[in-house]
Amino acid sequence: MVFCKLVKRLNRIQINYIFNNTDKIKHGTRCLYMQKQTYSTNENVEKTYEIPIENIRNFSIIAHVDHGKSTLADRLLEITGAIKRNSGKQVLDTLQVEKERGITVKAQTASLIYSYKGQNYLLNLIDTPGHVDFSSEVYRSLAACQGVILLVDANDGVQAQTVANFYLAIKRELVVIPVINKIDLPMADPERVKNQLETLFNINEKDVLKISAKLGTGVDELLQAILKRLPPPPVNRNLPFRALIFDSWYDKYKGAVSLIYVKDGSLSVGEHITSFASKKSYEIKEVALLRPEEEPIKTLFAGEVGSIKCNMRSSKEAHIGDTLYKKGHPVESLGGFTAIKPMVFAGVYPMDQSHFLALQSAIDKLILNDSAVEIVSNSSAALGRGWRAGFLGLLHMEVFIQRLEQEYGTEPIVTAPGVTYKAKIKGQKNIIRYKGDIVVFNNPIDYPDKQITVEYYEPMILGTIITPDKYIGPVISLCLEKRGIEQFTQTIGNNRTLLKFSMPLNEVVLDFHDTLKTLTSGYASFDYEDDGYHSSEIVKLNILLNGNIVEELSTIVHCTKAKEVGKRMCNKLLDIIPRQLFEISIQAAVGSKILARETLKAYRKDVTAKLYGGDVTRRMKLLAKQKQGKNRMRMIGNISLPRETFINMSTYRFSAFVAFVLVVTCFLIQFGNTQYSFQDKRQSQTLHKYCGKNLSNALGLLCDGVYNSMFKKNGQEMEMDDYPFAYDESYPFRSAVTANAMMGRFAGTRFRRESRGVYDECCVKPCSIQELTSYCGRVAQ
Repeated sequence: MVFCKLVKRLNRIQINYIFNNTDKIKHGTRCLYMQKQTYSTNENVEKTYEIPIENIRNFSIIAHVDHGKSTLADRLLEITGAIKRNSGKQVLDTLQVEKERGITVKAQTASLIYSYKGQNYLLNLIDTPGHVDFSSEVYRSLAACQGVILLVDANDGVQAQTVANFYLAIKRELVVIPVINKIDLPMADPERVKNQLETLFNINEKDVLKISAKLGTGVDELLQAILKRLPPPPVNRNLPFRALIFDSWYDKYKGAVSLIYVKDGSLSVGEHITSFASKKSYEIKEVALLRPEEEPIKTLFAGEVGSIKCNMRSSKEAHIGDTLYKKGHPVESLGGFTAIKPMVFAGVYPMDQSHFLALQSAIDKLILNDSAVEIVSNSSAALGRGWRAGFLGLLHMEVFIQRLEQEYGTEPIVTAPGVTYKAKIKGQKNIIRYKGDIVVFNNPIDYPDKQITVEYYEPMILGTIITPDKYIGPVISLCLEKRGIEQFTQTIGNNRTLLKFSMPLNEVVLDFHDTLKTLTSGYASFDYEDDGYHSSEIVKLNILLNGNIVEELSTIVHCTKAKEVGKRMCNKLLDIIPRQLFEISIQAAVGSKILARETLKAYRKDVTAKLYGGDVTRRMKLLAKQKQGKNRMRMIGNISLPRETFINMSTYRFSAFVAFVLVVTCFLIQFGNTQYSFQDKRQSQTLHKYCGKNLSNALGLLCDGVYNSMFKKNGQEMEMDDYPFAYDESYPFRSAVTANAMMGRFAGTRFRRESRGVYDECCVKPCSIQELTSYCGRVAQ
């Protein structure tokens, strides 16, 4: 009884609380109750940071990939009290794709309050990406800085992106603080890195700082150097408000959020601003500093970096590089940024056309945060409506697609990446038709006919490679294989060499970086910059099915690679095209010249099944009649390719299997320089020649266990368990038995023996290319 009274009393107290904290809203015959908002609005925020201009420092951390930028940013945040110690690794890497890949893909800003000799300093830190594909992030970030920290790994030394970032900072006339990181590593050699900095950049050894971002060693001295060496921002708080948008992102509740650098004046909540580009006006709803989480404040002053929210609902309104000013007080533009041209193009399509609007909305929101992506509407007869997207590189494309999937839940189809070509047109009518004598195209469908073209041009890049001296031979061979032209070579000390090659972008964009890392055991670094367009003999490779061109499968290649690419595409189509009741010829052609052909056999219908005896002529008559019918069917039959065929042919996927093939090929080729040798020199040359031409068959050779008894050590044949599969100690496989177990999944049971998994015939006697093909060719392909 007492318990029931207590429950009723508690219910009355709860109901009274709800009514005292809700607004009653009549709606028709029903009463709706909405809980009152008890949080404070930004109009009531009184907090502000009015730091004197001479106590403000704006700087970025620039470096090569994995040289410790984000780790150093963590230590700076801890020392200045912005975050607690042991808050986690790479606090500024907030995107899921950054955490999964372990790289920074988006520049992040943090405002730090640092006390030194009784004065408070405001340090605006911008952590930038290190990969060449995200150089646009570095370029934009430096617009808000007066100095940079050039971070170099004490073990790896100066790398290709270190060189590119240094000259980018010098071009911006920024103060550079050279810092050697990771001095705690056992193999660290700071003196060697100092010599490299002096050789390449003429940096005085006395100006170089040595730190360990992981342990925090020397970071306090770095903070003091930032205060002493970097100048305050050249701003004026007495002039009318003027600010530069150098980054933006989309918030589903508050619309577009802009990250601005205030050049002149100040900006407070409630004031109205105008965009220089669109001339639209907005009311400031919220102003915040990133510390690194958003901290709402009342006013942003000149020299400071902060975010603003002003009800920009469209992603196109927050234009990166735009100048903002107070309504009614026009000012001169700050200049903005030079548009960075995309290097790689690919088609992006929804998995189903019913998802088109959802994918379009996701792309519009994401390009607000990644303005380097160029989007143009496109359509395909096979894949439907979509877009032709331009990216700065292959990694940039992969990250963009991954963010679409993870952050917006979309399932886009991405076609194989390509580059933009140019063609010079002849003939007055053709020039009028194409609106000029130069045609720009990145889609094979737009390829101008050779009859009306004077010359074709393809984009070139100037690549910078830094590699240990012992890998110079394989690196130069790789560059020459990719149609590269050597431009410059420089020794930078300590057995390291800087190479510059001019190469076609189309040869670099897919697998050059991965192959380079494989050949040099990961020690080489690569960076590139645009080198304009050069004349080239590019051709359009058409795919024909029963003599009819399928435009969606066409591609643009260099004339020297046309036959190789054509064979590969025909073989792939042979596996994925569904069989028909009639024979299908698959051909790869350039113009009228057929370069490769495969034939997809028809389904066999047994027309003689009803025969139970009689003369053989009856059987022959039925077979001849079937043959005539199939010939007629082939002439009038239409080949209807399912959508999945186009997706499988055109979709870009870099699988682990492809990476494995590259590793295996390098492994086989490098045997010529090791202590292992083939049984006979002639066979060694034949095998090397064959493996160099066909990667898939090279994998097949290894699948067969050729490494077992074809190689010897010190004149003695090695046993299975004694032979290490790996070329170096870093490779995961340790024995040939383990290797065979791994290979079994790729090679199939046909190539496995009971215990050894090898072809004894192939291993014991000298064999020709034809014999190797018969053993390895089909399964490896």
